[in-house]
Amino acid sequence: MNLTTPTISVIGTGYLGATHAACLAELGFRVVGVDRDRDKIARLAAGEAPFSEPGLDDLLRRHTASGRLRFTTAIRVAAEHADVHFLCVGTPQSAAGPEADLAGLWAAVRDLGRHLTRDCLVVGKSTVPVGTAAAMAAELGRIVPPRISANVAWNPEFLREGHGVQDTLHPDRLVFGVDSPSAELTLRLLYERPIAAGVPVHVTDLATAELAKSAANGFLATKVSFVNAMAEISERAGADVVALADILGDDPRIGRSFLDAGIGFGGGCLPKDIRALAARAAALGASSAPALLHAVDEANARARSRVADLALELCPGAGARVAVLGAAFKPRSDDVRDSPALDIARRVHRAGAEVRVYDPEASLNARAVAPELTYVASLETALRGAELVLHLTEWPEFAAMDPRWAARLVRWPVIIDGRNRIDSGRWAAAGWTVHSVGRPRRGAPARALVADPAG
Repeated sequence: MNLTTPTISVIGTGYLGATHAACLAELGFRVVGVDRDRDKIARLAAGEAPFSEPGLDDLLRRHTASGRLRFTTAIRVAAEHADVHFLCVGTPQSAAGPEADLAGLWAAVRDLGRHLTRDCLVVGKSTVPVGTAAAMAAELGRIVPPRISANVAWNPEFLREGHGVQDTLHPDRLVFGVDSPSAELTLRLLYERPIAAGVPVHVTDLATAELAKSAANGFLATKVSFVNAMAEISERAGADVVALADILGDDPRIGRSFLDAGIGFGGGCLPKDIRALAARAAALGASSAPALLHAVDEANARARSRVADLALELCPGAGARVAVLGAAFKPRSDDVRDSPALDIARRVHRAGAEVRVYDPEASLNARAVAPELTYVASLETALRGAELVLHLTEWPEFAAMDPRWAARLVRWPVIIDGRNRIDSGRWAAAGWTVHSVGRPRRGAPARALVADPAG
């Protein structure tokens, strides 16, 4: 293995893998990305990200042009030339239950192992059940050709969609799960620049490194579900959950991050990761974690249902026109996997409303998942003639829009702020009835506003 300037492969070029490959090239390494999806590889090789991520297209164009970064569908190329292999294969929830589906990961491991011709380090980055790394090491030991050494390490990612490039180049911490000094040395070499900038490094065993990402996501999900439980209490008691969260957030033991009440979490990580962690904990005989994580999951589902139910209560009747602002599970992303916004939009549609959805980035992906909805190309088109507005993804342009301008477009000025991001006082002053999650209603009673103007 070349420990001076190692060549790197990244196997799996989804959100994690494509971002990681481009950022490693930015850090100065020669990188080859590998994926079975020929269309995806063609786009990446042309310097184009197959998903929305700020800053990633620039890195791809620069480093594919320089030759430092290339992409292929042939894992043999990676096996024969790379010294370090990062496994970034997706681990979705199994179709048969809450467990993680590791079929893609195991296929990549076996394919890589059979083609290895040189000593290497295989580094897992995918989120996996604890114990996977040890099983992977055993599998590689069984299939790797004689006299070839394939050591295993785990280096979990902590990326936030919409901030992936920043989080990779300037992480808040690095975790190295290793079982040999040479593996640690190699990882320190790869991350030399962020380490030199003062990023803390946690060197631990494989199992602890595997648990790190699942535990982090489990804790963040718990914070979101907790504040949504407080939102329900606040609504019934006439309290303000945003003020409550601010009070809690000033406690350094708690912190303000992830204490925003609303329609709950979604995306490709938190929902499936807490379910997989609960399933793995149950398999290990740890009884407390499954009960807690199941409650978190149920509270998250209830946050969506409460907003959907309120929307149906406020709809003036069958065929009501509803403007849905947002389809992505979060802003700065076109990801609609397990999107609370899209879930609520579909529920309202199934109840008989005419739903028009606007999202600055995610409409194409949303249409593939929920083709029954109507997608429009502008905020103005979504609002025109609406009898109810649902603010479900916190894109900055939604919070920044002029409520007086919006009031002139809609039929009835009634809005549910599912993200608590608009200035409810300003909107109420402009004639809107504002329903926010966990906060007192602002403006005139909605039922008065949705009376027939001709009556």
